[in-house]
Amino acid sequence: KMRSFNVQGAPCSSSRQFAAAAPPCAQRILFPQQRRLRGKSTIPCAMPQTRPPYIPGRIDDPNYLRIFDTTLRDGEQSPGATLTSKEKLDIARQLSKLGVDIIEAGFPVASPDDFDAVRNIARIVGNEVHADGYVPVICGLSRTKLADLDRAWEAVKEAKLPRVHTFIATSEIHMKHKLRMTKEQVIENAVTAVKHLRSLGCNDIEFSPEDAGRSDLEFLYQILGEVIKAGATTINIPDTTGWNLPHEFGQVITAIKKNTPGAENVIISTHCQNDLGLATANSLAGAMAGARQVECTINGIGERAGNASLEEVVMAIGLRGDAQMGGLYTGIRPVHIYPTSRLVSDCSGMMVQPHKAIVGANAFSHESGIHQDGMLKNRETYEIMTPEAIGLNRASDDAGIVLGKHSGRNALNTRLKALGYNTGISELDDVFKRFKALADKKKLVTDEDIIALVSDELHQPQMIWELLDLQVVCGTMGMPTATVQMKGPDGIARIGVGVGTGPVDAAYKAIDSLVKVEAELTDYSVSSVTEGIEALATTRVIIKPAGKMSDQAVSEHATMGKVNRLFSGNGAHEDIVVSSARAYNSALNKMIAWISQHEKQAVSGKVGTNGVGQALRANATSS
Repeated sequence: KMRSFNVQGAPCSSSRQFAAAAPPCAQRILFPQQRRLRGKSTIPCAMPQTRPPYIPGRIDDPNYLRIFDTTLRDGEQSPGATLTSKEKLDIARQLSKLGVDIIEAGFPVASPDDFDAVRNIARIVGNEVHADGYVPVICGLSRTKLADLDRAWEAVKEAKLPRVHTFIATSEIHMKHKLRMTKEQVIENAVTAVKHLRSLGCNDIEFSPEDAGRSDLEFLYQILGEVIKAGATTINIPDTTGWNLPHEFGQVITAIKKNTPGAENVIISTHCQNDLGLATANSLAGAMAGARQVECTINGIGERAGNASLEEVVMAIGLRGDAQMGGLYTGIRPVHIYPTSRLVSDCSGMMVQPHKAIVGANAFSHESGIHQDGMLKNRETYEIMTPEAIGLNRASDDAGIVLGKHSGRNALNTRLKALGYNTGISELDDVFKRFKALADKKKLVTDEDIIALVSDELHQPQMIWELLDLQVVCGTMGMPTATVQMKGPDGIARIGVGVGTGPVDAAYKAIDSLVKVEAELTDYSVSSVTEGIEALATTRVIIKPAGKMSDQAVSEHATMGKVNRLFSGNGAHEDIVVSSARAYNSALNKMIAWISQHEKQAVSGKVGTNGVGQALRANATSS
């Protein structure tokens, strides 16, 4: 059951077909283990693995594992990871290209904006059928409240394969202190929810007993048996607090499959949090115990310490599924992993730690002399997979393509494509202008610089306020002052000034003098993209509404009720102060757009309003 992939990620029927379709260096796209078989150095003939047709509650191939991605729902619940509707659609499209089976697009009842984002994904991504017939399931999360269920179904029903995921807590501590409900009441709520979804016409229903990892097993058998009887097609077992150990979680899955009435007629799923750093291990243990769906997120982002990392689960199965997991495999196209990771990091503002498995900056770096010596002699001494396998293309000398001030548009575009970016003409023009400006000041422009520029240009929110120019004066002989020129939503350029405790603070106050939106800075970080004094700086900030606006960015959280949203922004520039100002302006644009959109929907009668959006627009024209 050895498998190889072509450069587009589609299964190849044979090594001969692979060799004919791939460029000269593409043999390295194969995992090292796939390039040898019982000591032979030849590429083994690949046995094609096709994705089984999607049927709710059933998988025709017992070795197939469905990948349920919840980046847009659980991942977005990370502090400061608020995504715009456009960013959610872009990520959903990339997840479809990656080949995930189910996309949990959001929590529709959280806010009108969340509802619209989920519905848009269902209408567009949920109806984009790939050449092989694959189309992702689009799922919406819902509590067991009837209003939530109606909203979730309304959001996803236009997809070719819609699903609603409903949940209620089942652990003693949650039922007693959070729900204040008896076991009987919890069962009644769960059964009523599933039956209601059936009455709406939803035939693909997932049910989760929240905090199952700390719940009484006998109670789990009982409630799960009842929701299966009511019509649930997937039963998800969440280790909500990351409490379980791998062997323990595997035993839970085994016990549920054995003792739950009707378990043989549904798909058992896992959802593992990473509080003890065991989310990936627990997910794999659950799959080996018989679960046939794993819930995970790109880069492992999510509540608290995050979720099981999709790239870790998928590559572990890709490398060890045949030999150690009874032949498990997924429908993921691994060459799209790295581009997807970058997109999620850019849009969410959640930076990937350098030593993150699979997609971290150091994942394929070797500094130790002993390691370098081994790599020079044979890459398989220290690499169990190649970077090309996940879509990270390296030059043959591992130095990467280096561009300079004499490089043209075509050279830049060629390198962008090699890095996984397919830009349009106008987008390429924007990136090229930034590239030439940087190349004039920096002798060599590296791949890391290019990626940072693309992120700063292409992955920005709707431009309500545009930063045109910034001048800062600071030092030991006076108060730091900043002057900014910005273009508002009416297209008029205005100048603002600010005095602060430092150059960044002065720049932010100058921006505030024009935008006139009260915001509190909750987090600020800056880092260099490469080494050296000429390095490009990237800045990330997180803000929240303050003062009179402090209650204007409230949304419904799946488990915590009403919460105040945080908004992140990223900026890149060779000047740290300019980079910081771009990041702050990006976060402000996100916040203004979210509040204004909320008010637009309020005017149509969906929610209440205090006229904040009107005030924001008035500020723009009266500055």
